[in-house]
Amino acid sequence: MIATQAKLVYQLNKYYTERCQARKAAIAKTIREVCKVVSDVLKEVEVQEPRFISSLSEIDARYEGMEVVSPTEFEVVLYLNQMGVFNFVDDGSLPGCAVLKLSDGRKRSMSLWVEFITASGYLSARKIRSRFQTLVAQAVDKCSYRDVVKMVADTSEVRLRIRERYVVQITPAFKCTGIWPRSAAQWPMPHIPWPGPNRVAEVKAEGFNLLSKECYSLTGKQSSAESDAWVLQFAEAENRLLLSGCRKKCLSILKTLRDRHLELPGQPLNNYHMKTLLLYECEKHPRESDWDESCLGDRLNGILLQLISCLQCRRCPHYFLPNLDLFQGKPHSALEAAAKQTWRLAREILTNAKSLDKL
Repeated sequence: MIATQAKLVYQLNKYYTERCQARKAAIAKTIREVCKVVSDVLKEVEVQEPRFISSLSEIDARYEGMEVVSPTEFEVVLYLNQMGVFNFVDDGSLPGCAVLKLSDGRKRSMSLWVEFITASGYLSARKIRSRFQTLVAQAVDKCSYRDVVKMVADTSEVRLRIRERYVVQITPAFKCTGIWPRSAAQWPMPHIPWPGPNRVAEVKAEGFNLLSKECYSLTGKQSSAESDAWVLQFAEAENRLLLSGCRKKCLSILKTLRDRHLELPGQPLNNYHMKTLLLYECEKHPRESDWDESCLGDRLNGILLQLISCLQCRRCPHYFLPNLDLFQGKPHSALEAAAKQTWRLAREILTNAKSLDKL
């Protein structure tokens, strides 16, 4: 049994070196290319409207605020200034979302975003996004890359298609530090020892983002209050939880397997599902020794089996917001096809570690 485990870990490390590192290098190259174009567009936006300042910056060869959705799809989070005059209201009525309400006694005119405040005093995510979309459309026509970039039509999101190959979504957002959403108050579970009080304090201090984008749980039934709502996002908190042991290596292997074998019609699975299941696996195996290099095979198998179970139940709860189902709105047939394909993949890896050479 130990020899079989060791063989699997050897093959996974080989897979990581050959496939995952190649994927990372290719994505890093794409990101550099894409960020040149996006920075140029955002520079134009800033000239027209100084409230939208580009926060896309390169730090240690990584772009801050850039999320990789897939090797051809990216999201840039554009941080807005001065949220201060608004209260963060998160009563759980909109899973995965919250609203920003003008603080009592504050005048509208005190806000930098005065014309986007609704009659009832909410800062409207939709109105800000709509204004931003108009500005980006104008900037695309003026920027020096106008021959290779165009707006994606028929969406309220701000999406650019670059060189007909890549899609980048630019999402206006507010960074919220020093507070923690009520809808995530159940985290961490009292009976689960991971990640430990010090890391929990770090994660909560890191805070979360409020994004102006269409919400998972609201598609198809948007009332005006809902379209004014902001989507909660915990990217920095999640990344901080995955820092030690072989967690990041495990995620890298999962993403590579997904990109190569689980990119299916109806797009049932994205890399965020992989990250979510990895966080749940950390809770199931709370000891640091469970994340030693020698356990890589066991952890990967555990996550793939959990993924199959979620696909069959058609439910994947968000790690911090368990009332939010990340499979909401996905076609059942696509989830079924993904369950079958994941099972084939898991069986292949479990029964024959050398099959990773071909995967």
